[in-house]
Amino acid sequence: MKIFNTASMRKEEFVPITPGKITMYVCGPTVYNFIHIGNARPMIVFDTFRRYMEHKGYEVNYVSNFTDVDDKIIKAAIEEGTTTTEISERYIRECLKDMEGMNIEPATYHPRATQEISGMIAMIGTLIDKGYAYEKNGTVYFSTRKDKNYGELSHKNLDDLRSGFRSLKVSGEDEKEDPLDFVLWKPKKEGEPYWESPWGQGRPGWHIECSVMAKRYLGDTIDIHAGGEDLIFPHHENEIAQSTCANGVPFAHYWMHNAFLNIDNKKMSKSLGNFFTVRDISRKYDLQVLRLFMLSAHYRSPLNFSDKLMESAKVSLERIRTAAEHLKDLAENGKGGEMTDAEKAVLDEAKGYIARFDEKMDDDNNTADALSVVFELVRFANSNVTEGATKALAQGVLDVLTELCDVLGIIALPKKESLDDEIESLIEKRQAARKARDFATADRIRDELRAQGIELLDTKEGVKWKRI
Repeated sequence: MKIFNTASMRKEEFVPITPGKITMYVCGPTVYNFIHIGNARPMIVFDTFRRYMEHKGYEVNYVSNFTDVDDKIIKAAIEEGTTTTEISERYIRECLKDMEGMNIEPATYHPRATQEISGMIAMIGTLIDKGYAYEKNGTVYFSTRKDKNYGELSHKNLDDLRSGFRSLKVSGEDEKEDPLDFVLWKPKKEGEPYWESPWGQGRPGWHIECSVMAKRYLGDTIDIHAGGEDLIFPHHENEIAQSTCANGVPFAHYWMHNAFLNIDNKKMSKSLGNFFTVRDISRKYDLQVLRLFMLSAHYRSPLNFSDKLMESAKVSLERIRTAAEHLKDLAENGKGGEMTDAEKAVLDEAKGYIARFDEKMDDDNNTADALSVVFELVRFANSNVTEGATKALAQGVLDVLTELCDVLGIIALPKKESLDDEIESLIEKRQAARKARDFATADRIRDELRAQGIELLDTKEGVKWKRI
């Protein structure tokens, strides 16, 4: 299996530090509001990668944090007249709801920055002791000039960066020994949360948080670090600097970054009025539609969000679910007995799609091509598992389809919803009207149900329904 490593800018054969085990850290959201669909892309992409590694038999220790102390959280708390803890806890709960809706597996650990302050203070102290950091008036800075490898992940020329930063003059900027030095610890301001430290009351900088949480839950050196491409510089570059200088060993062997999500070919922005939260999308679509849409492009390719593409993803999800439901019906109501030789050949061919799927995923988590294999399997099942098939064949092909969908986090057979008594009563009245050959009444009830978002399907096994 190969992964495109941002650090080397090429695909590399994946070799874990410990055979059969993977340590993976994915930067999580800053929790000051509902997560937006840009946040959703790395969540879905790397959850799928994790699922695939588990499908391959790896034990994955997957860590994704919540940044619960930040300027935006403080601003939201001041605006609402409440505490930063209330804001962050509220939106962590809402984020977890959205993640469940997108069928994202809970991380092995979901650490919160505010619960790891002691580790941050300890790492900052180590960096000062080793000569990689310095304190000025209660602020601690990391000295980028002391790290000879700084800039290797982002492939940036530091002399050019320093030249560009020389014109910046903001509060405290003149205290820095170098314009690219970044904050590890900042002194408290009135009304802000703070913690005691050897450098006075204050709070950590953003970058040190992830270095410490990765170290605590995964170790000094990890297999994979991932996130959106907007984090490459400065966040991930600074994480590497802190971690390698403090721990004395490489930080991560592989770096994976997903590309940006645009809205109707424009960057998502509140000022442009094209800013959508996951919760907004859930009011119009099943979040499984959003997940399938996100997986329809390679994670390193820019992805354009639009109503047209979401409608297409909705139709695609329906194709998968219709095929799965048909196979389920045959598995429950088809012929008994053993498969014929011809059916065994059909099942063997269906199982061959697993290897084809794995081949696509082995090529740098290529979910777009893997999804194409799923749709090929759907067409194959629709053509080869028809009325008259044995239960064994239908169940076997269904097992293959659900296995591949599970890797992608696509729920092929969602749990059946229960209908309220009024809807159930209308369905029963329609059935009675059809039995009495009162087709005018039956059609009227069908139209009434459709207006309420319920579509009826008349099958050999009886009437079925689905939401539309």
